[in-house]
Amino acid sequence: MDKTVQFIKESYAELRKVIWPSREDVISSVKVVIVSTVIIASVLGVVDVLLLLGVQAIF
Repeated sequence: MDKTVQFIKESYAELRKVIWPSREDVISSVKVVIVSTVIIASVLGVVDVLLLLGVQAIF
């Protein structure tokens, strides 16, 4: 039981040392992720269509 209490105390102490990102930083990061996801999805969609057309042309 002592180890559990010690673990919780140490975890709490470590969480107090964390520098949490600001709301603006989080929003900025989310925008980057969304734009990157849309770009990659678009590129993969174009590649998929091109491969489909190529396979259809062969067969």
